[in-house]
Amino acid sequence: MTSKQSKASQSQGLLLFHLNHSQLFALGTLKIRELVPFTTLTKIPNSHPAIMGAATVRGGTIPVIDMAAGIGFRPIDEQELKHCYIIITDCQRMLIGFVVRKIDKIIECNWRDIEAPSNTLGKNAFLTGVTRYEDQLVQLLDVELLLSKIFPNDPATNRAILTDVQREKLKPLNILIVDDSKVARKQLSDALDSINIPYQVTSDGREALQIMVDAAKNKQPVDLLVSDIEMPGLDGYELAFEVKDNPSIAHAYIILHTSLSSEISLSQAKQVGANEALTKFDAKELIEAMLRGADMLSGKA
Repeated sequence: MTSKQSKASQSQGLLLFHLNHSQLFALGTLKIRELVPFTTLTKIPNSHPAIMGAATVRGGTIPVIDMAAGIGFRPIDEQELKHCYIIITDCQRMLIGFVVRKIDKIIECNWRDIEAPSNTLGKNAFLTGVTRYEDQLVQLLDVELLLSKIFPNDPATNRAILTDVQREKLKPLNILIVDDSKVARKQLSDALDSINIPYQVTSDGREALQIMVDAAKNKQPVDLLVSDIEMPGLDGYELAFEVKDNPSIAHAYIILHTSLSSEISLSQAKQVGANEALTKFDAKELIEAMLRGADMLSGKA
């Protein structure tokens, strides 16, 4: 991968939109399938209050969520709907529609210009990052947190069963996981805790890179890196490239673990040197990938 390609991996589109009149929110365009004007919905009995109903789009039926209501803002009323759009996303193996009050525009943004949100916002802040566009604050929404509130995970997907032999393969390895989403970090931590596998965790790509460099200097290099793709500061593509470009840490087996379902994202993961790319979240798939990494690192693969 050339330095030009490396820089390109840092840049992606952001869709800017409004959930109220004053604040500007964004989603990465890699998550977005299409935008459609608000359409008639079919009610879904006994659904979460933020689910407005189901829409038929291109022959398929998808749930449609009032995004404002989902994050605790004033719900969209019937008088507003004729001006609203549905953002159809492909995220965490699901097609979901989000109704927003107003679509603004699509802009190009460099992940290095996106900062992590303040820790003072609390655990229920639906943000993964903040940036500025034309002197306006832009808040990147944590779709994973929002979906976890509306569609709670099946606990079975957070557990994996290992044989004693498999557990002994993973236990000696230094494992680092990095993800800017609180929900994703908890899922990853729970999956590894449940099988008694030690690991380190961080929410920041730059910090993950520094952890790996420091660990190598201390003769305890990171063997398995599990990283999100879309992260403020240093995204997963750039992190993978930086790891493979540094001889002291390049041996690490890299698993990019993302809410994105796009085949383009998975293809690009290979281009930057990642060994695997998985769509969140299935603990069994993740542990199987880590075992493949253990086999490769031991020379058995």
